[in-house]
Amino acid sequence: MSYNFNQIEAKWQKHWAENQTFKATNQSDKEKFYVLDMFPYPSGAGLHVGHPLGYIASDIYARFKRHQGFNVLHPQGYDSFGLPAEQYAIQTGQHPAVTTQTNIARYREQLDKIGFSFDWSREVRTSNPEYYKWTQWIFIQLFESWYDVSTDKARAISELVEIFTAEGNTNVKAACDEDVTEFSAEAWNALSEKEQQQILLKYRLTYLAETEVNWCPQLGTVLANDEIVNGVSERGGYPVVRKKMKQWSMRISAYAERLLQGLNELDWTDSLKESQRNWIGKSVGAMVDFNLSDETLNQVLGNEHHSELDSESHPRISVFTTRPDTIFGVTFMTLAPEHELVSKITTPEQKEAVEAYVEATAKRSERERMADVKTISGVFTGAYAEHPFTKEPVPIWIGDYVLASYGTGAVMAVPCGDQRDFDFATHFDIPIKNIFKDVEITEAAHADKEGTVIANSDFLNDLPYKKALKTAIYELEKIGQGKGKTNYRLRDAVFSRQRYWGEPFPVYYVNGMPKMIDAEHLPIQLPEVEKYLPTEEGEPPLGRADVWAWDTEKNQVVSNELIDDKTVFSLELNTMPGWAGSSWYFFRYMEDEKRDEVFASPEALNYWENVDLYIGGSEHATGHLLYSRFWTKFLKDRGFAPVEEPFKKLINQGMILGESAFIYIIEARFLKGDDDVQVHSTQVIVSQEFFNELSVTEGPLDNLPKVFQNFLGNRIEANLEFNTNYKDYEVVYRAFKTSQIDVKYVNLNNEIEIHSLSEDNRYKTLVGAHYFNGEEIIHNKDINTISNIKVYREVEKMSKSKFNVVNPDNICEDYGADTLRMYEMFLGPLEQAKPWNTAGITGVHNFLKKLWKLYHNNEEFAVTNAKPSKDSLKTLHKTIKKVTEDIENFSFNTSVSTFMICVNELTTQKCTSKEILEPLAVLISPYAPHIAEELWSKLGNTESVSTAAYPKFEEKHLKESSKTYPVSFNGKMRFTMDLSLDLSKDELQEIVMNDERTKKQLDGVTPKKVIIVPGKIINIVK
Repeated sequence: MSYNFNQIEAKWQKHWAENQTFKATNQSDKEKFYVLDMFPYPSGAGLHVGHPLGYIASDIYARFKRHQGFNVLHPQGYDSFGLPAEQYAIQTGQHPAVTTQTNIARYREQLDKIGFSFDWSREVRTSNPEYYKWTQWIFIQLFESWYDVSTDKARAISELVEIFTAEGNTNVKAACDEDVTEFSAEAWNALSEKEQQQILLKYRLTYLAETEVNWCPQLGTVLANDEIVNGVSERGGYPVVRKKMKQWSMRISAYAERLLQGLNELDWTDSLKESQRNWIGKSVGAMVDFNLSDETLNQVLGNEHHSELDSESHPRISVFTTRPDTIFGVTFMTLAPEHELVSKITTPEQKEAVEAYVEATAKRSERERMADVKTISGVFTGAYAEHPFTKEPVPIWIGDYVLASYGTGAVMAVPCGDQRDFDFATHFDIPIKNIFKDVEITEAAHADKEGTVIANSDFLNDLPYKKALKTAIYELEKIGQGKGKTNYRLRDAVFSRQRYWGEPFPVYYVNGMPKMIDAEHLPIQLPEVEKYLPTEEGEPPLGRADVWAWDTEKNQVVSNELIDDKTVFSLELNTMPGWAGSSWYFFRYMEDEKRDEVFASPEALNYWENVDLYIGGSEHATGHLLYSRFWTKFLKDRGFAPVEEPFKKLINQGMILGESAFIYIIEARFLKGDDDVQVHSTQVIVSQEFFNELSVTEGPLDNLPKVFQNFLGNRIEANLEFNTNYKDYEVVYRAFKTSQIDVKYVNLNNEIEIHSLSEDNRYKTLVGAHYFNGEEIIHNKDINTISNIKVYREVEKMSKSKFNVVNPDNICEDYGADTLRMYEMFLGPLEQAKPWNTAGITGVHNFLKKLWKLYHNNEEFAVTNAKPSKDSLKTLHKTIKKVTEDIENFSFNTSVSTFMICVNELTTQKCTSKEILEPLAVLISPYAPHIAEELWSKLGNTESVSTAAYPKFEEKHLKESSKTYPVSFNGKMRFTMDLSLDLSKDELQEIVMNDERTKKQLDGVTPKKVIIVPGKIINIVK
């Protein structure tokens, strides 16, 4: 009976779907195990073979845990809001929901073909109102919360109002805006409602504020840092500038220390944890205040106002530094170009230069500025600050290496102790003062701390680093110009996007202040709009909606024409970012019955708690993973979730790389001045070897071999006859590697399938090319003459733009899903990048055919009840042991090798025993579930193989009962004997000496000595 994988896989995929084989339950006596893949975005391009890598790994583990008796939750869904669908909608006018639905249908079809054991009954789509209703609800809870530093947790904003009403804010320790001032209960109670709401907005965990953002004019939206690559948008490659906008933000900075400490409890890779630690960026040091100089104050405030200021009212520049001990080494200050003081303190003489620099900096992303450590640039503002201790003037510069979003957006520059400050000072000829004892700083800054002694620093002279640090902070606090502080690089997360295709905010505005829509009226659904672009006035796309106002009496969305600012008010025009829905989706999967009532019920949350195994890409380290941890901690604080962390164990799968296909071409061209005319009919395909032998890749024809000169010369003559305008042009050539050839037109022998290629308009020129076979150029009168052209491969990221995408549908059709699953695991360790090579898949496919054959004798199912041999039991149990260890260590690639060895050995042993072959079917089912189900069914089982108990390893079958002894005479082995390991030395000697082969070797001679070491050697000395 042949292995008909297409029929078998279709049969069992249908069976699993109809019987909901992998549906999890929230009530079970079994121990729970929750396996999850990172939320996929359903791209219109569908899956390529690189996408399922992590899904296959998680599916193997989920199936393994089911076999071990766990109640496994292994769900799947779609992060279905996003910019790609919106951009497509802008281009075509098609509603993003239609595009998204089409893409999801395509994804689901592909996922089902690969045989994943997903519980589809719990599917999540972030763009469904039934789902984003609860994203809106969580936003409301954040708005109605503040962070109490004294208890280190979020609390209800109503509790903060009670405190303000009773005692003001003097004793409140909260994560809040820096410009909050102290007030008494009397002062609070005297405020209007709007004034009170304005103060509360400075405390809320989600709040409105003027924020520096990455603005992309062409996309008409704010972008997150991870949506920008090399200063342009990742989507579309459009320029991005920095600008200030009023945005919703999330006060994630309140959780910085908890996010940092929580990493210690997680089973994540060290590199992933380190990425988050660096992003959170904890620094211990001091906040130092530099007063503006009198001259600068006169310019900013005017002489008459300046004279009225007391010492505490002076405008100051605050900087955070981890090295207050170096304060006497300050020779200049640098502000971020976006710093609010820049425009105020810049002198008229420097205004033009400063404004030009600010404009240029706005075009670079923060990530780009942070990464560029080589470029030194800046502009002097013309203004000065005053040193806290010496009172000397300190020049104030701006430089793009200082970021407005980090610290205070200002640094005190100590060029002798910081290399970037040193380079800046050297470049602009700013004095460098040495404050380190017995240290040379003429060539580079001295950044070491330990062993450093301070000098030229007044009261800090001769103090070691740690003592100087404490003393400097003490003295700064004494004069009221600084204090010790712990700072974090982590900034509050901008939560607004000027897009259409995202979660609407449940917010309307009364007298300019945000109000939340009551949870009972959620969801607030996206309105219809005519276009998906920002309005002509620059408002977000929701500004185009005609029905987008909130009626506070009817509690519903109504026409904008009804807005009266009495009972009907404007709704928020921004939408939430892509990370909103993905920050809590793992909780939604836990709920199966009460999704209309709660985001997840206490019963479901308490049962599943959090994700036991999470698999996905490392690119989400400082985005999704950080935001998810933040939201989980918040939900725990407010009593909505039972856990602090969402993901216990996390594995980053590596990337499957594509093998791009190239060919090499020599092409003739007509050149006249700056004009370059390509003549398509003169392309010649050459080998890589010939291309590499060329001394130069472009120039006059006489640089080429005669065969090319003659051929191209003839072709040029033909073109001159066709167009005499080319007569005045110089004829040149260029040799180049082509853009990628789509790998779907390349066979396993790396040959172009020219017939298929000829039907693709992209390759018309190539099909009409000629071919150099090493001796002559073959004219392409018949495309069959070049049907054996070989391509050359390069390993790159698998991408549609590189034409190296391999469709998993084709692999499943040609080889089967089980082959695809096992081959992807066989490619190499899960965490490593590895190249895809379709040619190698046949080996795994042949293995599955051999596995099938092991259970069959030609057309008959040949498994028997025969007693297994010791060798077969040994083969089975060493396979159980190794495969179990491999799965537990996520070493799936070595498991596939183990299965191959196992099947080879059992085939050699002619094993037909059900006692061996039945557990083998269970053992391989996580990897190749379709063939396992079919074999399990043929073995007489009526339940799915996924419900079968995992085979139990028995050590006794691996213990050797006999040994093959080499029997040597005078040290030379003459024959071997299989003897029991239980035999004593005397028993072994008796058996050996009585053997006819021994007698023949001795030929009647009495041996001088018989050396026997049980279990090792037998040597007879004649």
